[in-house]
Amino acid sequence: MARLDTTPLSVLDLAPIRDGGTVADSFHDSVALARLSESLGFTRYWLAEHHGLEGIASAATSVLIGHLAEKTSHIRVGSGGIMLPNHPPLVIAEQFGTLETLYPGRIDLGLGRAPGSDAATMAAMRRDPHAGVEDFPQRLAELEGFLGDARPEQRVRAVPGQGTRVPIWLLGSSLYSAQLAAHKGLPFAFAAQFAPAQLDEALAIYRRDFRPSEVLAAPYAMVGLPVLAAATDERADYLASTARQKFLGLIRGQRGRARPPVATLDWNPMERAQVEGFLGAAVIGSPATVRDGLERLLERTQADELMINTDTYALEDRLESYRLVAEVWQG
Repeated sequence: MARLDTTPLSVLDLAPIRDGGTVADSFHDSVALARLSESLGFTRYWLAEHHGLEGIASAATSVLIGHLAEKTSHIRVGSGGIMLPNHPPLVIAEQFGTLETLYPGRIDLGLGRAPGSDAATMAAMRRDPHAGVEDFPQRLAELEGFLGDARPEQRVRAVPGQGTRVPIWLLGSSLYSAQLAAHKGLPFAFAAQFAPAQLDEALAIYRRDFRPSEVLAAPYAMVGLPVLAAATDERADYLASTARQKFLGLIRGQRGRARPPVATLDWNPMERAQVEGFLGAAVIGSPATVRDGLERLLERTQADELMINTDTYALEDRLESYRLVAEVWQG
């Protein structure tokens, strides 16, 4: 049975931009959180690719990964994830091959197939709006070829990249990536931090259909989830209103910057239910409440690793939450 104190914990950073703040502030905050995460013993620090969103600063994901790897010394840094349909596999191999060469043994390449943007932004990035939907397995195989050892007949090679064998993870919020990760024998991460509905089914499929590979002899499943710890349940619930405002804005078609916490939200019952659906896997509360919530999630999912995302307005509250989670985790 999985136990909290023996389960690796990692960090997902969406590089949020605060209302009244700047992109430079966001990058400064990410450096502070990455350094704290390393000092607290977290295993990985991942960043997610998003485009055209006023409240998220991680569009140039590989560039930011390099910046944070340079500002830390040993924590693994990677993508959670790179949206493979947005890029030629060769370019991703070159970028992550460069990162692996600069920071050997510290780089992860998590891959997704969503656009990470709205339809208009996706159209600005992709010549073919259908690219990556039907041909994702082919793109993945091509990327694996550019990161593996060069074949004698291989005409195009990734330089840097070839032979670096950067670890690849498949990410998803539905069943598709679970099935593909199982078929390929790759580690799988489920994005319950915003879409928890199919978490249990995806994990079951991944474990049932897993085929051993050169990468993994047995399935390895990570679960991403929202976590916010504070001194009291009431304080944590208040701080969590920043995340609730974000999802409420998404429902209303308003994608803005992170807003300060509020005591009450102006939402109707349907909107509240939708927001609670987005945050269905959230663990929010005092250290005791967070410990209980994480232990129950581990018992339910038997996850091999947890990756937590903490969404607060103020950096100080975000850092404090990770400190409290680390204390709970380490007993």
